[in-house]
Amino acid sequence: MRILITGVTGQVGAALRETLSASAAVVGADRALLDLSLLEGIPSTLARYAPDLIVNPAAYTAVDRAEDEKEMAFRINAEAPGVIARWAASRGVPLIHFSTDYVFDGTGSRPWREDDPTDPLSVYGASKVAGELEVRAAAGPHLVIRTCWVYASTGSNFLRTIVRLAQERSELRIVADQFGAPTSARLIAEAVSAMIPDDGWLLAKRFSEAGGIVNLSAMGETSWHGFATTIVHGMKSRGIALKAQRIEPILTNDFPTKAKRPLNSRFDLTRLTRVFGINTPRWDEALAAELDVLAPALANAAPG
Repeated sequence: MRILITGVTGQVGAALRETLSASAAVVGADRALLDLSLLEGIPSTLARYAPDLIVNPAAYTAVDRAEDEKEMAFRINAEAPGVIARWAASRGVPLIHFSTDYVFDGTGSRPWREDDPTDPLSVYGASKVAGELEVRAAAGPHLVIRTCWVYASTGSNFLRTIVRLAQERSELRIVADQFGAPTSARLIAEAVSAMIPDDGWLLAKRFSEAGGIVNLSAMGETSWHGFATTIVHGMKSRGIALKAQRIEPILTNDFPTKAKRPLNSRFDLTRLTRVFGINTPRWDEALAAELDVLAPALANAAPG
């Protein structure tokens, strides 16, 4: 099987390329190979590599900047997935497309199910909803994977930011009234690998059984404050010297941002287990695995 993966310089794309390369021929499409902002070039690139499966984690993810760059956000997050989906559908090529918790308004405390109505609070969220609709409208074999609070031991993300700030400051102030499940890129890649059988017919059948959409995250829940606290304690326990002594919980309103964030990003994972037989680890267990990678890397990079 030849799998084309977009956005391989991003944290999810990089993890997918590493994991899926163990069992398939992978074409890693970075921006130089496949620029999703240049819609007219997408079909010819896909035709050149003739993939048996397309996995599209690439996205415009600058949530606040999207409020001022709506056209670009929609081009990359909605129009480009539509071009990809229509090319794939016309050839019967299955497509896995990634979406986000930002498609919901974050009200309540019940975990979101796949069939709950979407009501995004931001341009970014609206662009991702539009992308989902484009993929579904193409009517080919497809699976939209919604995930949330993604991080990795490499790249630019909440984990790396908290570690950097904890090295620089004695006190951190972190939002404590938004809830979700921190989900590592490694966890996502391993789950996607488990979703993909060798038989293309069976792959399309599973996508259909899932109704074309599935939630994918770690188990359990925490707040950004709880996530940050666990990161700091975990790094200290692994021998990394940090200045941070106090992590102050604050409210979302105490940390205003241009784009509104959902307060509730909890996911119901029933469909993931029922259709694909996947039970993901708890968020703190998955985080521990990433800290086990990050801590030695930081220790080796320390001067002296």
